[in-house]
Amino acid sequence: MKLRNILMALPLLFAACNPAPQENYTAYVNPLIGSGGHGHVFVGASVPFGMVQLGPTSINETWDWCSGYHQDEASVIGFSHTHLSGTGIGDLFDVTVMPVTGEVVYARGMVESPGSGLWSMADRTQEVVKPGYYSVPLVRYGIKAEMTATARVGLHRYTFPASDEAALVFDLQNGGCWDESTETFMQAEGNNRIVGYRYSKGWAKDQRVYFVAEFKKPFDSFELKGYKNMYCRASFATAEGEEVMLKVAISPVSIDGARLALESELPGWDFEAVADNAVKAWNSELSRIRINGSDEQKRIFYTAMYHAMIAPMLFSDVNGDYRGADGNIYNSVSPRYTCFSLWDTYRAKQPLMTIIQPEKAGEFVATMVDICDKQGDLPVWHLWGNETDCMVGDPGIPVVADAIVKGIKGFDHEKAFEAIKKTAAVPERGKEYRHQYGYIPCNLFTESVAFDMEYAIADAAAANAAKALGKEADYKHFTAMSHSYRTFFDKERGFVRGVDENGAFREPFNPYFSTHRADDYCEGNAWQYTWLVPHDINGYIGMFGSREACIARLDSLFLAPSTIDGDPSPDISGMIGQFAHGNEPSHHILYLYTMMDEPHKTAKLVREVMATQYRNDFDGLSGNEDMGQMSAWYIMSALGFYEVEPAGGRYWFGSPVVERAELTVEGGKFIIETLNNSDANIYIKSIKLNGKPHSLPYIEHSDIAKGGKLTIEMSDVPAKWW
Repeated sequence: MKLRNILMALPLLFAACNPAPQENYTAYVNPLIGSGGHGHVFVGASVPFGMVQLGPTSINETWDWCSGYHQDEASVIGFSHTHLSGTGIGDLFDVTVMPVTGEVVYARGMVESPGSGLWSMADRTQEVVKPGYYSVPLVRYGIKAEMTATARVGLHRYTFPASDEAALVFDLQNGGCWDESTETFMQAEGNNRIVGYRYSKGWAKDQRVYFVAEFKKPFDSFELKGYKNMYCRASFATAEGEEVMLKVAISPVSIDGARLALESELPGWDFEAVADNAVKAWNSELSRIRINGSDEQKRIFYTAMYHAMIAPMLFSDVNGDYRGADGNIYNSVSPRYTCFSLWDTYRAKQPLMTIIQPEKAGEFVATMVDICDKQGDLPVWHLWGNETDCMVGDPGIPVVADAIVKGIKGFDHEKAFEAIKKTAAVPERGKEYRHQYGYIPCNLFTESVAFDMEYAIADAAAANAAKALGKEADYKHFTAMSHSYRTFFDKERGFVRGVDENGAFREPFNPYFSTHRADDYCEGNAWQYTWLVPHDINGYIGMFGSREACIARLDSLFLAPSTIDGDPSPDISGMIGQFAHGNEPSHHILYLYTMMDEPHKTAKLVREVMATQYRNDFDGLSGNEDMGQMSAWYIMSALGFYEVEPAGGRYWFGSPVVERAELTVEGGKFIIETLNNSDANIYIKSIKLNGKPHSLPYIEHSDIAKGGKLTIEMSDVPAKWW
C-alpha cells in the first residue's frame, strides 16, 4: 500500500480491524497528520495514555524531529519505546531496538554516510500507520518491521531474509535530540531474555527507564558492543521470510517492575490479538464522542481525538509502584501519570478531559497533587519524574482549580486547594518579585509580561476554586492578585508592555518585535499578549474605556500585517493578521468576541481556522501539537464551544461544524444537534437545552456533565440569540 501517495485513503486500510457492530472510529484516524511541517507528532504504536510509545527514531536530532519522526527524512536508527508527541523540545526515545544482518557500526551514524552506523532508510511507500500498529520495511537489511503495544509492553515482529548473521541490536546510547545517556546496563538471562536500564539527562535531568526483553526465538550469542558497552547484539540465523518476535516491557521503577508488566500484560505471543486489542482500546476512547459529518470531518476530528489521548502517559507499575518527583519510590492504588505539558494543555486539553474523561481527569489531578507533595509545588512541565520548569506561569493551578470547580472526583479537593496556595506562594520563577512589587518588573526578570499574565490567570482560577470551596478570604486574595496584568496595560498605545521596578514602560517599544525566550513576552509579541486576559473580560473592557473601543482594538489584531520583527520563535505560526493560532497564547482569543456580545465574529474566525489550519495532510497542523492541545482546540470548537476562562466552569459558544455529536459524560449521554448547518450557515440563530430556549452565550459544565440535549439552529445571518 503506497501510503504517501494515497494519504487520504489511509483509514480504509483497517476499517475491518474491529468486527464489532459498533462503528470503528479508528478507521477515521490518520496518525500522519502533523508528521510534517512543525506538528512534531508521535508516529508509531501505542494505546491510550500508555507508558509505551513504540515507533521509529531518525538520525536527525534537530527541532522538527522532536518526536523522532518527520516526513522530510526517512532514516531509522531503531525503534524506541518512549517518544514525545508535538513538543518543542526533544527527549526520551529510550530502549531502541534495531534488526540487522551482517556486521554493523554501533553508532547513530550520519545520513550522508551510509556505513557510519547501524541505521537504515525506511521505505515509506510501504509504511502502514494506524492506532496501535506500525509497520515499515528497512531498505538496507531487507527486513520488514512491525510493532504493536500494550500499556507497558512493546511487541515487535521482524520478517528477516535468509542470513547466518541476523541480530536484534539494543541501543541504550542514543535518545532523542537533547538527551544523553549517563549510565546503562544490560545482561542476558539465559538465551531468550535481556534485562537492563538506561539513565539519561537532557530536558529531564535524571530520567530512569528499566526494561525486560524476551525473545520468542532464542539467540545464539549475546555480546556487548559500541561506546561504553551501550549496545548489545543478540545474534541468530534466519531462513528467508522468517518472523522473529520480541517483547519489551518498561518501568520507571525497576527491572522487577518491567518483569511484572511483561508477565501481567503480555504473557503470550499472539501479535494479531495484541494489535486487535490496541484497536479496541482506541475505539473505546474515540467513541466517547460520536459525531455525524462528512468523512473528511471525521478524519480530522478522530485524528484530533487520537492525538489528544496519547498523553499524559502512565507512570506507575502494575503493582502501583512509581518514581516520585523527589526520586524516591512510592506505591499508589490509583495510577500515576507523566508528561504534563501544562502551559499548553490547561487551555483546552484538560477541560476536554473533564467532559469526556472525568475519571482520568481526577487521576491526572491526583498525580499533580502528589507531585506537589514531593517537589514543593504543582508541576509546570513534568517529564518522567522530573520537573523541567519549561514555559511560564503556574499552569498546574488552572488544571487543579478547574477540577475542583467542576466537582471532579478521584482526589482530595481540600488538599488540592492547599497545593494551589502552596504553589502560588513559592518565591521563585519571578513570583518573588511579584510578591514584592505586585507585578514582575521587566528589568529584573526576562519574559516578565508573559510570566506575570500567566500567574494572573492562575490566580483567577485559584479564586474560582476558593469560591467553590467557600473560602471567602482566599477568593478575595486571589481575585486581587489576578488583576496584576493591569500594570502592563498602556492605555495610550493599547498594548501590554514591560514595566520596570519604577513603574516606567520599557522603551523603545515595537509591538511586532519578538526574540525567542529573550524579551518581555514568551513565544509571542505585544499583539498576542495584549489579549491574554481570558479571566477578566469586563475588567479589560474597562481598561479600554468602552466595549466598542475594546472590540475595535481586537478587530485590529486580525487586520495588522503578519510580520514579526526580530528573532522570533518558529512557534509564532498560523497567522491571521497578528493572531497566531499555531501557539497557545492565542487559542482563546477568537471567543472573546462572543464574550463581548459579537458572536458572529467568533463564528466567522473559528470557521476560518478550522477550515484552513486543520487538514488531512502531513502538514495538517499550523503549529506544534503540544501533547494534545492543538487537537483539543479543534475538538471543542468543532462541537461549538470553548472554555475561555480557566476554571470558569462554562464554555462560550462559537460555530459548530458537526451535524450531530453524542458525548459520553458523567451523567450518561449529552447530545449536540445542529440544524441547517452548512459552509454558509455559520452563525448561531437559536439554542435550546433539553427543549427549552437557552438564552445565554455560554453553557455550564454542569449542564453537559449531567447529560441532555443541546439543539443549535444555524443561519447565514449574523445574530445574537440571547
